[in-house]
Amino acid sequence: MQKKRWRTVVIVRKVLTFAIAAIALVALLYVHVVFPASEVTKLPDKLPTQHESSYQRLRRERSWTQEHAPPHLAKAPLAARKSDVASRNGSLDKLWKPPPNRDYVPCVAPSPIYTSPPESRGYLLVHTNGGLNQMRAGICDMVAVAHIINATLVIPELDKRSLWQDSSNFSDVFDEDHFISSLENDVKVVKKLPEEVASATKAVKHFRSWSGVDYYEEEIARLWDEYLIIRAAKSDSRLANNNLPPDIQKLRCRACYQALRFAPKIEAMGKMLVDRMRSYGPYIALHLRFEKDMLAFSGCTHDLSPEEAEELKTIRENTTWWKVKEIDPVEQRTKGYCPLTPREVGVFLSALGFPSNTPIYIAAGEIYGGDSHMSDLLSRYPLLMNKEKLASVEELEPFINHSSQLAALDYIVSVESDIFIPSYSGNMARAVEGHRRFLGHRKTISPDRRTLVRIIDKIDQGRMKEGKNLSNRIIEIHRRRQGSPRKRKGPIAGTKGTDRFRSEEAFYVNPLPDCLCQKVSSYTNNSHSIR
Repeated sequence: MQKKRWRTVVIVRKVLTFAIAAIALVALLYVHVVFPASEVTKLPDKLPTQHESSYQRLRRERSWTQEHAPPHLAKAPLAARKSDVASRNGSLDKLWKPPPNRDYVPCVAPSPIYTSPPESRGYLLVHTNGGLNQMRAGICDMVAVAHIINATLVIPELDKRSLWQDSSNFSDVFDEDHFISSLENDVKVVKKLPEEVASATKAVKHFRSWSGVDYYEEEIARLWDEYLIIRAAKSDSRLANNNLPPDIQKLRCRACYQALRFAPKIEAMGKMLVDRMRSYGPYIALHLRFEKDMLAFSGCTHDLSPEEAEELKTIRENTTWWKVKEIDPVEQRTKGYCPLTPREVGVFLSALGFPSNTPIYIAAGEIYGGDSHMSDLLSRYPLLMNKEKLASVEELEPFINHSSQLAALDYIVSVESDIFIPSYSGNMARAVEGHRRFLGHRKTISPDRRTLVRIIDKIDQGRMKEGKNLSNRIIEIHRRRQGSPRKRKGPIAGTKGTDRFRSEEAFYVNPLPDCLCQKVSSYTNNSHSIR
């Protein structure tokens, strides 16, 4: 009897051992499953090692960008991720829900009284200035100016002398042929001056900032009496935000949101980055403007070391076109004039209720200080992505050393994101917000920086704690800062002169009411109306 029992035990042990081994083998095989090519794009397993480009050095130095593999290399099956998203509670679903659009749709078609350009009186040369989004706005304004003064617009020259030192031409960044054909009923556009007039004397003019139609029709158009070519020395903010004819405002929108498309290679790369980001599910695009040029320009030094603060001060003092040299960093931050630090952004996102597994795309250049300033945000939100993590070195190589082209990639991923959050209201933040409004008021959360820094200072002083009470307060503060439809803000009361124009909400930040119309009920006779 004992021998039979012993044999039974031995047999059971062997069966259990075999079962455990089989389970382990199945698990080992499972983690080596190769997904079909139709579902993901496989990157090369090996990168070239013959030489290290400047971009590769940048990736090595910015080690926070190397923490996670791209989503198309290692991730849970899509069905599992969808199931996980579906299981989220109602409050999390509410976080991702876009604001009510209230039936606003783009309405940029010319009115019946709009006329196509008659015979051109001369050529308008444009030298754009600033970074990508400052140049974008300037180009669109110059399209409208060319129409007003009845000029043939020569493809604008991009800024190659600014801080970014980008050698890109117009056709490197934008789809030149599409730009020309899209505007054929508005402005005649040529790629270059005809040879027979190229040597003619040019009237070089600094157009007055925030000018109306009368200024261009009377003062600038008068130059045609003596010159065949007018050269605009700068392009930014040369057209008023408000009080322009409706057809001119609609033309600005057609130029910005229809004609000024990025070059095909940029559009293709941007779409690929969006697709790879979407493989994680809904994502936030965070415009983290904690970059050397921004901090140096604004004089913001919070959370920086004395050495870093001194480096930024030296940059500001040596940059001749930055007029303000002496800046009080504490006062700047208290007034809300500084970009949020990565740590402050982390506190903000946590208070809003975003869980730690939220996918976040960092739309920015090199974060100043790298790991030393990214560690807190990374500890809260490990799933931080950017261009360098979503694409291989080979895929990004054509864009390296071209800041405008790299910024264009960030622009595309930001416009297409489920939620866009800028840490500072700079040119890109404003341009993306306006584009998202035009496309249906996609959710854009604009941090109240002045209030947030006061709250975070109280946390640091031990006078406040992170938790439910803080979360409720921050959520309430930002309830009306999520990109819902509203008319463009006018000037601040009491301001005069250029300060009055400067205080207005820029046209391209919010194209309502000029370029967005509210659909009315079917029982009315009109097709569109504006409330």
